Amino acid sequence: MSVLFSDKLRFLDTTLRDGEQTPGVSLNPEQKFEVASRLSDIGIDAIEAGSAAASDGEREAIRRIADAGLNTEICTFSRALHLDIDYAADCNADSIHLVVPVSDLHIAKKMRKTRDEVVAMALDAVRYAKDRGLIVELSGEDASRADQQFLCDLFTRGVEHGADRLCFCDTVGLLTPEKVAEFVPPLAKIAPLSIHCHDDLGFALANTLAALKAGASCTHVTVNGLGERAGNTPFEEVVMALEVLYGYRTRIQKEKIYPLASLVSRHTGVPLAVNKAIVGEMAFTHESGIHAHGIIREPTTYESVKPEMVGRKRRIVLGKHSGTASVEAALQEMAYKADDKQVKEIVKRVKQLGDEGKRVTDADLMAVADAVLAIECKPVIKMRQFTATSGSNMIPTASVTLVVNGQEMTGAATGDGPVDAAMAVLRKCVSDVADIRLEEYHVDAISGGTDALVEVTVRLSKDGKIITSRGARTDIIMASVEAMIAGMNRLLRDRT
Repeated sequence: MSVLFSDKLRFLDTTLRDGEQTPGVSLNPEQKFEVASRLSDIGIDAIEAGSAAASDGEREAIRRIADAGLNTEICTFSRALHLDIDYAADCNADSIHLVVPVSDLHIAKKMRKTRDEVVAMALDAVRYAKDRGLIVELSGEDASRADQQFLCDLFTRGVEHGADRLCFCDTVGLLTPEKVAEFVPPLAKIAPLSIHCHDDLGFALANTLAALKAGASCTHVTVNGLGERAGNTPFEEVVMALEVLYGYRTRIQKEKIYPLASLVSRHTGVPLAVNKAIVGEMAFTHESGIHAHGIIREPTTYESVKPEMVGRKRRIVLGKHSGTASVEAALQEMAYKADDKQVKEIVKRVKQLGDEGKRVTDADLMAVADAVLAIECKPVIKMRQFTATSGSNMIPTASVTLVVNGQEMTGAATGDGPVDAAMAVLRKCVSDVADIRLEEYHVDAISGGTDALVEVTVRLSKDGKIITSRGARTDIIMASVEAMIAGMNRLLRDRT
């Protein structure tokens, strides 16, 4: 264990409260429960499950999470109001994140109160919450812009009145590591201190680590860095920085990080940024010839973290930057045997596709290899007909007739939209032949206007084998079907 940190650092995850305050994000009780269960499973110490005062649905979700017997503390956000505290206690929460404004800006402009009035409210709320049997984490909102002596006095009196823990909130991301080193140590001597950072200027991770080094014993985080404006300190980045850079064992089950990130992205509708650290699509993806060559020989040449550590796999993608080594590795993985001359020609054609601005999928590479090696590829699947219907007063439905290995199959399926229904019916029709899963779906408009050409890229898997495929049409549904059928054909080739 690193001597820089507390003996046992704690993680309080606020994805279901501060993360849900991301504009446009709203989770239903079932989704909140699923995320909370995953957070407990991964090893989070406390979950801020929401704000009990927000709505009936919010209270339903918090109560369900609190009554589920999860192996973690269940916390709710609370203002310094008896009503908020009653809601939290009635939902069977273990603790409250009791937030009071501490900067003069917030006290005067937002609350229209004096410092003394805020102190009185805070102390009364602490006493009342303790009477209701709750653990209290007293939190100073906008602490980074507060008079630090006033904050210290408030925290000291809060602990004297029963507060169990304290929290320093960098509400608008104005902290620096230098300020952290000055502000945190005196506060950490009063009681166990949490750090809650926002990423408005990109300093959330740095400030969080600085606070933990300066004496804070808990960090507030959100999965994927969700939160208002630029978001909060990303859970996955703190964990991996502590583990890899500082040698601190967090007790977090790191191999579950990416599945958790994907679940949260899916439920919130906030896609993972492609260049996001740890969980972004490109975090363990390589194309450049020099980099790919190094990765193939020794992964640590261009990777500081093994992808398997966070539940991911390395990907070598092909394009105009690809070299011979990466193409040979991809061909070998696809069981192609090519001599030096053939490989050289395949590399040339791959680069040509890249120069045209195309993303070279696995199906593209296989088509190029088939052409260069003069392999006849008979499709396993042929489409006879396809229909999709959707409207304001009907359930989106898709039907298809396929010929699979010479046998005609007709099926229909419904979905959240016509594209979802199309994906479902195609998988359904080949389910007797193979279980093919849609791992990823991505669409780009290649040209402008309502008649824009769209390119759909899908990532499919079967028995651990993964392949990417592309379809391009002016009709997004047909482009999706084209991509799916091309990918399924490639996955099923070994059965012909």
